[in-house]
Amino acid sequence: MSPARATLQDVAREADVSKSIASRVLNGTPTLSVRPETRSRVLHAATRLGYRPHVAARGLRRAQTGALGLMVPDLAMPVYARIVRGAFTRALERDVAVLLLEDRQPDSSVPTVSRLVQEGRIDGLIVASARPDHPLLGRLRDGLVSHVFVNRAVPGSGVNVTMSDAEASAAAVDHLAGLGHRHIGHVAGPAAVDPGRRRATGFANRARELGLDPSRVAESEFTERGGLDAAVDLLRRHPELTALYASSLSQAVGVLDAAWRMDLRVPHDLSVVTYDEMPLAEHLRPPLTSISMPLAELGAAAVDAVLDQLEGATPRSIVIERPPQVVVRESTAPPRSSAS
Repeated sequence: MSPARATLQDVAREADVSKSIASRVLNGTPTLSVRPETRSRVLHAATRLGYRPHVAARGLRRAQTGALGLMVPDLAMPVYARIVRGAFTRALERDVAVLLLEDRQPDSSVPTVSRLVQEGRIDGLIVASARPDHPLLGRLRDGLVSHVFVNRAVPGSGVNVTMSDAEASAAAVDHLAGLGHRHIGHVAGPAAVDPGRRRATGFANRARELGLDPSRVAESEFTERGGLDAAVDLLRRHPELTALYASSLSQAVGVLDAAWRMDLRVPHDLSVVTYDEMPLAEHLRPPLTSISMPLAELGAAAVDAVLDQLEGATPRSIVIERPPQVVVRESTAPPRSSAS
């Protein structure tokens, strides 16, 4: 006969805590105020006893399937790799699965998500794709499923998990201005998309504060081609520019292409800074100076926010407050001439 399976009550008794405390510690509830020694005692007891949660029983108790949906607009965009990894890591810690969805065709999102909910395949949804006119927004407002919006804020939703994008743009402008640049342009994301709008606002506000021209901006999609076209447009309209700040790493790759096509040397003729710190940035030529943001933390916080809703917590918006960090590489340098 196989040995009896360790129960939650066994863990609680071994750790000398109540069953409810043991349950919440093992479920990873982040809002629980527990002394570190108590948490450690519970976790060690679970390990010693070989405790494993009874997934089927837990599903019946909570009426949950133990899976979340994570919808991103485009799997080819590097920024989502970090967010997805953060979400997957936290989901593993909290013993749930993540179903990844790509929102390339927004009109199909409503029936796809509705089917997953109706078939009992997901308990909640993390949405990283939320244009103002997205057809899914109405169904989510109507209570289709517990959800949060990540890396973008939907006005009035009260369930947004975001970062300080405006501060990231300010950090980019500060870095370039600190090198002596006075003619700085911005390859912005689409104004209809919240992250692009917030980064552009941060750029314009800091440029004004430093007495710089905030109007040298061109919008584009968060893609390499978008960055190429926007950079060519900006540099043709403003040949005095000595630096560009790109709103995404993909756009920054397009900016480097534009500089090469226009026979501009980076950083000798044009300094380039990008939002999105990724390993790829170090391996471009020249390696790109970038703004590091807490993308993995963002994905983890989104998982916590949905699971907290499912456990009865009041939905709320969250801003990851970790300050942006400038990772200085070879794509930025003082301008050839500081003359205005």
